[in-house]
Amino acid sequence: MNQILKRRAFGRIAMASALLFSGAAVYMTPARAADEAPDALVKRLTTETLDTIRNDKSIKAGDINKIMALVDAKVMPNLNFQRMTASTVGPAWRTATPEQQKRLQEEFKLLLVRTYAGALDQVTDQAVTVKPYRGSPDDKDALVRTEVRGASGGEPIQLDYRLEKTPGDGSGWKIYNLNVMGIWLVDTYRTQFAQEINAKGIDGLIAVLAARNKGNSAKS
Repeated sequence: MNQILKRRAFGRIAMASALLFSGAAVYMTPARAADEAPDALVKRLTTETLDTIRNDKSIKAGDINKIMALVDAKVMPNLNFQRMTASTVGPAWRTATPEQQKRLQEEFKLLLVRTYAGALDQVTDQAVTVKPYRGSPDDKDALVRTEVRGASGGEPIQLDYRLEKTPGDGSGWKIYNLNVMGIWLVDTYRTQFAQEINAKGIDGLIAVLAARNKGNSAKS
Protein backbone atom coordinates (compact mmCIF):
# COMPACT_ATOMS: atom_id res chain seq x y z
CA MET A 1 0.00 0.00 0.00
CA ASN A 2 2.82 2.43 0.88
CA GLN A 3 4.43 1.75 -2.49
CA ILE A 4 1.15 2.53 -4.27
CA LEU A 5 0.76 5.79 -2.35
CA LYS A 6 4.33 6.79 -3.15
CA ARG A 7 3.76 6.02 -6.83
CA ARG A 8 0.58 8.11 -6.88
CA ALA A 9 2.40 11.00 -5.20
CA PHE A 10 5.23 10.67 -7.72
CA GLY A 11 2.62 10.72 -10.48
CA ARG A 12 1.26 14.00 -9.14
CA ILE A 13 4.76 15.45 -9.19
CA ALA A 14 5.23 14.30 -12.77
CA MET A 15 1.91 15.78 -13.84
CA ALA A 16 2.66 19.05 -12.05
CA SER A 17 5.99 19.30 -13.82
CA ALA A 18 4.40 18.45 -17.16
CA LEU A 19 1.84 21.20 -16.77
CA LEU A 20 4.47 23.80 -15.92
CA PHE A 21 6.76 23.81 -18.93
CA SER A 22 9.61 26.26 -18.79
CA GLY A 23 9.47 29.07 -21.32
CA ALA A 24 12.64 28.58 -23.28
CA ALA A 25 10.59 28.73 -26.48
CA VAL A 26 9.83 32.35 -25.68
CA TYR A 27 13.51 33.15 -26.21
CA MET A 28 13.90 31.15 -29.39
CA THR A 29 13.73 32.53 -32.89
CA PRO A 30 10.68 31.36 -34.87
CA ALA A 31 12.94 29.52 -37.31
CA ARG A 32 14.56 27.46 -34.55
CA ALA A 33 11.23 26.73 -32.89
CA ALA A 34 9.80 25.52 -36.17
CA ASP A 35 12.78 23.24 -36.83
CA GLU A 36 12.91 21.67 -33.37
CA ALA A 37 12.01 17.97 -33.33
CA PRO A 38 9.17 16.96 -30.96
CA ASP A 39 11.41 14.88 -28.68
CA ALA A 40 13.98 17.69 -28.52
CA LEU A 41 11.22 20.13 -27.59
CA VAL A 42 9.93 17.89 -24.79
CA LYS A 43 13.44 17.23 -23.46
CA ARG A 44 14.29 20.92 -23.35
CA LEU A 45 11.02 21.96 -21.76
CA THR A 46 10.89 19.26 -19.10
CA THR A 47 14.54 19.69 -18.08
CA GLU A 48 14.22 23.44 -17.77
CA THR A 49 10.91 23.12 -15.95
CA LEU A 50 12.42 20.99 -13.21
CA ASP A 51 15.30 23.45 -12.88
CA THR A 52 12.86 26.36 -12.68
CA ILE A 53 10.78 24.71 -9.97
CA ARG A 54 13.80 23.67 -7.92
CA ASN A 55 15.25 27.18 -7.97
CA ASP A 56 12.07 29.16 -7.28
CA LYS A 57 10.88 28.84 -3.68
CA SER A 58 7.58 30.61 -4.42
CA ILE A 59 6.65 28.12 -7.13
CA LYS A 60 7.69 25.15 -4.98
CA ALA A 61 5.54 26.51 -2.17
CA GLY A 62 2.52 26.58 -4.49
CA ASP A 63 2.20 30.37 -4.93
CA ILE A 64 -0.75 30.40 -7.34
CA ASN A 65 -0.13 33.93 -8.62
CA LYS A 66 3.50 33.09 -9.39
CA ILE A 67 2.52 29.81 -11.02
CA MET A 68 -0.22 31.43 -13.12
CA ALA A 69 2.22 34.10 -14.30
CA LEU A 70 4.63 31.35 -15.37
CA VAL A 71 1.85 29.47 -17.13
CA ASP A 72 0.58 32.52 -19.02
CA ALA A 73 4.00 33.77 -20.06
CA LYS A 74 5.80 30.53 -20.77
CA VAL A 75 3.56 27.48 -20.78
CA MET A 76 0.67 28.51 -22.97
CA PRO A 77 2.84 29.28 -26.05
CA ASN A 78 3.81 25.59 -26.09
CA LEU A 79 0.28 24.18 -25.78
CA ASN A 80 -2.71 24.05 -28.08
CA PHE A 81 -4.92 24.69 -25.08
CA GLN A 82 -8.02 25.39 -27.15
CA ARG A 83 -7.77 21.93 -28.69
CA MET A 84 -7.12 20.41 -25.26
CA THR A 85 -10.19 22.11 -23.79
CA ALA A 86 -12.38 21.32 -26.80
CA SER A 87 -11.41 17.64 -26.66
CA THR A 88 -12.17 17.56 -22.95
CA VAL A 89 -15.59 19.18 -23.35
CA GLY A 90 -16.46 16.91 -26.28
CA PRO A 91 -19.29 17.49 -28.81
CA ALA A 92 -20.84 20.24 -26.68
CA TRP A 93 -17.86 22.47 -27.51
CA ARG A 94 -19.17 22.98 -31.05
CA THR A 95 -22.48 24.39 -29.78
CA ALA A 96 -20.92 26.59 -27.09
CA THR A 97 -20.82 30.33 -27.72
CA PRO A 98 -17.45 32.11 -28.04
CA GLU A 99 -17.94 33.53 -24.54
CA GLN A 100 -18.70 30.07 -23.13
CA GLN A 101 -15.61 28.64 -24.86
CA LYS A 102 -13.50 31.45 -23.38
CA ARG A 103 -14.84 30.78 -19.88
CA LEU A 104 -14.29 27.04 -20.24
CA GLN A 105 -10.64 27.56 -21.19
CA GLU A 106 -10.09 29.96 -18.30
CA GLU A 107 -11.69 27.73 -15.68
CA PHE A 108 -10.09 24.54 -17.01
CA LYS A 109 -6.62 26.13 -16.95
CA LEU A 110 -7.14 27.31 -13.39
CA LEU A 111 -8.43 23.88 -12.39
CA LEU A 112 -5.32 22.17 -13.74
CA VAL A 113 -2.96 24.63 -12.09
CA ARG A 114 -4.68 24.47 -8.71
CA THR A 115 -5.06 20.68 -8.84
CA TYR A 116 -1.36 20.01 -9.31
CA ALA A 117 0.27 23.06 -7.68
CA GLY A 118 0.34 21.31 -4.31
CA ALA A 119 2.72 18.66 -5.63
CA LEU A 120 5.43 21.14 -6.61
CA ASP A 121 7.00 21.27 -3.16
CA GLN A 122 7.96 17.60 -3.67
CA VAL A 123 10.07 18.33 -6.75
CA THR A 124 13.67 17.60 -5.73
CA ASP A 125 15.90 15.12 -7.52
CA GLN A 126 13.63 13.85 -10.29
CA ALA A 127 15.22 13.25 -13.67
CA VAL A 128 13.47 12.88 -17.03
CA THR A 129 14.54 10.49 -19.77
CA VAL A 130 13.09 11.28 -23.19
CA LYS A 131 12.89 8.33 -25.57
CA PRO A 132 13.99 9.11 -29.15
CA TYR A 133 11.18 9.96 -31.54
CA ARG A 134 11.04 7.45 -34.38
CA GLY A 135 8.62 9.30 -36.64
CA SER A 136 9.11 11.02 -39.97
CA PRO A 137 10.07 14.70 -40.43
CA ASP A 138 6.81 15.03 -42.39
CA ASP A 139 4.65 13.91 -39.47
CA LYS A 140 1.91 16.31 -38.35
CA ASP A 141 1.16 14.43 -35.12
CA ALA A 142 3.66 12.92 -32.70
CA LEU A 143 3.79 10.82 -29.54
CA VAL A 144 6.83 11.47 -27.34
CA ARG A 145 7.41 9.03 -24.50
CA THR A 146 9.36 9.90 -21.37
CA GLU A 147 10.15 8.41 -17.97
CA VAL A 148 10.50 10.32 -14.71
CA ARG A 149 12.76 8.82 -12.05
CA GLY A 150 13.76 9.83 -8.56
CA ALA A 151 17.31 9.45 -7.27
CA SER A 152 16.01 7.13 -4.56
CA GLY A 153 15.13 4.53 -7.18
CA GLY A 154 11.86 2.71 -7.62
CA GLU A 155 9.85 2.21 -10.76
CA PRO A 156 9.86 5.13 -13.21
CA ILE A 157 6.70 7.08 -13.98
CA GLN A 158 5.59 6.95 -17.60
CA LEU A 159 4.82 10.45 -18.87
CA ASP A 160 3.87 10.80 -22.54
CA TYR A 161 3.03 13.80 -24.70
CA ARG A 162 0.80 14.17 -27.74
CA LEU A 163 1.92 16.98 -30.04
CA GLU A 164 0.70 18.48 -33.28
CA LYS A 165 2.71 20.41 -35.80
CA THR A 166 1.20 23.87 -36.12
CA PRO A 167 0.49 24.58 -39.78
CA GLY A 168 1.68 27.77 -41.35
CA ASP A 169 2.60 29.98 -38.38
CA GLY A 170 6.19 28.78 -37.93
CA SER A 171 5.81 28.03 -34.22
CA GLY A 172 6.58 24.33 -34.57
CA TRP A 173 5.12 21.64 -32.32
CA LYS A 174 2.45 22.21 -29.67
CA ILE A 175 1.32 19.79 -26.96
CA TYR A 176 -2.38 18.96 -26.73
CA ASN A 177 -2.56 15.97 -24.36
CA LEU A 178 -0.60 14.34 -21.54
CA ASN A 179 -0.47 10.75 -20.33
CA VAL A 180 0.61 9.97 -16.77
CA MET A 181 0.96 6.30 -15.80
CA GLY A 182 -1.26 5.18 -18.68
CA ILE A 183 -4.02 7.72 -18.07
CA TRP A 184 -4.60 10.50 -20.62
CA LEU A 185 -5.50 13.82 -19.03
CA VAL A 186 -8.08 14.76 -21.66
CA ASP A 187 -9.87 11.40 -21.37
CA THR A 188 -10.01 11.65 -17.58
CA TYR A 189 -11.63 15.06 -17.55
CA ARG A 190 -13.88 14.32 -20.54
CA THR A 191 -15.75 11.72 -18.49
CA GLN A 192 -16.23 14.13 -15.60
CA PHE A 193 -17.26 17.01 -17.86
CA ALA A 194 -19.74 14.88 -19.83
CA GLN A 195 -21.62 14.06 -16.63
CA GLU A 196 -21.96 17.74 -15.77
CA ILE A 197 -22.95 18.75 -19.31
CA ASN A 198 -25.60 16.03 -19.53
CA ALA A 199 -27.06 17.14 -16.21
CA LYS A 200 -26.68 20.92 -16.36
CA GLY A 201 -25.48 21.99 -19.81
CA ILE A 202 -22.44 24.10 -20.70
CA ASP A 203 -23.31 26.89 -18.26
CA GLY A 204 -23.71 24.28 -15.56
CA LEU A 205 -20.24 22.89 -16.27
CA ILE A 206 -18.75 26.37 -16.15
CA ALA A 207 -20.47 27.00 -12.82
CA VAL A 208 -19.17 23.71 -11.40
CA LEU A 209 -15.60 24.46 -12.51
CA ALA A 210 -15.76 27.98 -11.09
CA ALA A 211 -17.08 26.66 -7.77
CA ARG A 212 -14.38 24.00 -7.62
CA ASN A 213 -11.68 26.58 -8.35
CA LYS A 214 -13.10 28.87 -5.70
CA GLY A 215 -13.07 26.00 -3.22
CA ASN A 216 -9.50 25.11 -4.08
CA SER A 217 -8.54 28.76 -3.65
CA ALA A 218 -10.08 28.83 -0.16
CA LYS A 219 -8.18 25.67 0.82
CA SER A 220 -4.88 27.15 -0.30
